[in-house]
Amino acid sequence: MDFSYGAEDYDAEGHEEQKGPPEGSETMPYIDESPTMSPQLSTRSQGGGDSISPTPPEGLAPGVEAGKGLEMRKLVLSGFLASEEIYINQLEALLLPMKPLKATATTSQPVLTIQQIETIFYKIQDIYEIHKEFYDNLCPKVQQWDSQVTMGHLFQKLASQLGVYKAFVDNYKVALETAEKCSQSNNQFQKISEELKVKGPKDSKDSHTSVTMEALLYKPIDRVTRSTLVLHDLLKHTPVDHPDYPLLQDALRISQNFLSSINEDIDPRRTAVTTPKGETRQLVKDGFLVEMSESSRKLRHVFLFTDVLLCAKLKKTSAGKHQQYDCKWYIPLADLVFPSPEESEASPQVHPFPDHELEDMKMKISALKSEIQKEKANKGQSRAIERLKKKMFENEFLLLLNSPTIPFRIHNRNGKSYLFLLSSDYERSEWREAIQKLQKKDLQAFVLSSVELQVLTGSCFKLRTVHNIPVTSNKDDDESPGLYGFLHVIVHSAKGFKQSANLYCTLEVDSFGYFVSKAKTRVFRDTTEPKWDEEFEIELEGSQSLRILCYEKCYDKTKVNKDNNEIVDKIMGKGQIQLDPQTVESKNWHTDVIEMNGIKVEFSMKFTSRDMSLKRTPSKKQTGVFGVKINVVTKRERSKVPYIVRQCIEEVEKRGIEEVGIYRISGVATDIQALKAVFDANNKDILLMLSDMDINAIAGTLKLYFRELPEPLLTDRLYPAFMEGIALSDPAAKENCMMHLLRSLPDPNLITFLFLLEHLKRVAEKEPINKMSLHNLATVFGPTLLRPSEVESKAHLTSAADIWSHDVMAQVQVLLYYLQHPPISFAELKRNTLYFSTDV
Repeated sequence: MDFSYGAEDYDAEGHEEQKGPPEGSETMPYIDESPTMSPQLSTRSQGGGDSISPTPPEGLAPGVEAGKGLEMRKLVLSGFLASEEIYINQLEALLLPMKPLKATATTSQPVLTIQQIETIFYKIQDIYEIHKEFYDNLCPKVQQWDSQVTMGHLFQKLASQLGVYKAFVDNYKVALETAEKCSQSNNQFQKISEELKVKGPKDSKDSHTSVTMEALLYKPIDRVTRSTLVLHDLLKHTPVDHPDYPLLQDALRISQNFLSSINEDIDPRRTAVTTPKGETRQLVKDGFLVEMSESSRKLRHVFLFTDVLLCAKLKKTSAGKHQQYDCKWYIPLADLVFPSPEESEASPQVHPFPDHELEDMKMKISALKSEIQKEKANKGQSRAIERLKKKMFENEFLLLLNSPTIPFRIHNRNGKSYLFLLSSDYERSEWREAIQKLQKKDLQAFVLSSVELQVLTGSCFKLRTVHNIPVTSNKDDDESPGLYGFLHVIVHSAKGFKQSANLYCTLEVDSFGYFVSKAKTRVFRDTTEPKWDEEFEIELEGSQSLRILCYEKCYDKTKVNKDNNEIVDKIMGKGQIQLDPQTVESKNWHTDVIEMNGIKVEFSMKFTSRDMSLKRTPSKKQTGVFGVKINVVTKRERSKVPYIVRQCIEEVEKRGIEEVGIYRISGVATDIQALKAVFDANNKDILLMLSDMDINAIAGTLKLYFRELPEPLLTDRLYPAFMEGIALSDPAAKENCMMHLLRSLPDPNLITFLFLLEHLKRVAEKEPINKMSLHNLATVFGPTLLRPSEVESKAHLTSAADIWSHDVMAQVQVLLYYLQHPPISFAELKRNTLYFSTDV
């Protein structure tokens, strides 16, 4: 099996041969020399009264003692603050003529039209407000310096608002062209744009300097580069155990990713070779994708240039140290086409990797993570840790290779078709949009000579923006392990749509290195301003990002994608935010707006850590059903299975069994709470309400009932025995033990469990339609049915993440065991004191 990127391409840790943090040119090819820095920024020595260089002198490595490091930290910040003041003054100077220009725009003799003004000054006001707020918050911290001062959250917030800069950069060229045209046709505007007055710093002798509008419009582009440099320096001089360290790391990662995405637009030096038309060929996007090649999955590094898509494999040269790319194939963008759904139908089908094998890989990864933590805690040998890390990389690599299922097909109109598999619609639309944007230009077909191809492939190593395979073993130990627990998200509303449509949103979070869809709003019909106001509870497994995708619902039955049997809905917009533990872990709701292709979606979120959310709290009123012992409820109802369980299952089987992601996709939290109240009150309108309610809310109510039982359905008493039983390796011993444990359950628990088991098996029979396999269902229900009332503190486990990885994987395996077992009858079980099965 050729993985294309196997262990031979990486060192023991699975890192590429690259030591220490990527400096300047590797990650940001043009940052190291700062060629674009204006004199005020790069040679500034008249700064905020301190006369210091904003970047620390060379040679002050992380080995510097803590006190000196923190002193350097203050110096870096003071210099940056001084340059931030200049930047704000420059933005102010740019905004100054905007108001009078707008005032004349509506008169009989306008200098510029409103549209011209909005194009030239696009996003300047927003950028100014972002930096003014940042400066006002940072200034007092630097002026009243204290070595424990924290300001990482300010940089992280600044980085999270880079979307505004993206919009500015995308418009930058048009803004310059418009300003130039207006200068040529209007003397008054020419005078204004040639001499804008910029205030000097507070302590400077020069009260004003004159700068052209063109020079000022370049400042925002320059600024992101500057901020990224400062983040590099700050990290270098911030102790690893300082609370700011992970926040600054996160801000740097966001900034670098942003720079990587816009470098090709703004830096003329990023040129590989020239295109057939004599223009410079630039790298627009690159990343690791799984390609289906000769019926097997292979990891490729794909490079999108301004006129060509190149698919490469990383190989080591005989020297072993130097890496280079080997081109597998390329398609000139002039020849690249996306097959229609009908054409895709004729293509070979994608066979997803068996779920149970993916679950096994996750279990292995979690066990290896825990072993590594244990070794570190016991000051184990570095060789042993390296060996474990290598094993973990191999398993993570396999998971990365085998988990994607979303097909992304591309076709060369003169020849072959190629198929990539992605883990999310988000990536697929990113690649498609990037290619289609480039195809709007006047492109020509061409054939590269072997020398040209060699030069182009050779440039990939230097130009690439994505360096490491996206697996956690490539991350540093001090990087955030992500969040474990429940994220509550309310999707409020959206605006910015040009015409009425049937609109809905989906929410995705990352888990084990790839993204999983977790929730979906209802479709808001025929509107330009949908107001969903729907709340979802999303389980996080080491997640670091939340994505929101906005779709237009398609009701045309002919547009079915045969790869996954789903109608192809159109993506209207997509956005992603980092889940910052400090922001989301506060008890209050945090409201935010995500901008996507001109569309703004407003949402709120709050996070409950796993330790908090795992507590089962008995209900104070014993008259209801939630939080009340199951035997109390069945006795009161004179039933064998609680009424709530029977009704929810009946409704799901009636109209939800073919729903994609049933039980995995969250229902709306307010609907679930309404159903909870009705069941608790034993309201006579239950059946009517159930028939009207969204099916995901009903599925969510059933899950909530089991989660809120004061003790798990499979009981606290038997929990340790279930954990031991599932770990047995002899099939006969395991069978005997697992059946004996079921027999030991109280009757109401056992009958309800068997009733639910048969239902889940029926759901899994519809897997081709609903995409819910036995493994998916075990993942959803395992922890809900087994998690003990109190999580015992485990001395050898170092964090909530470890408790998750140890226990939850085993809980999933227990339920999976019973789901994969032939039908279990209550009477048969009770009759056998010793249970033997001929199937073993």
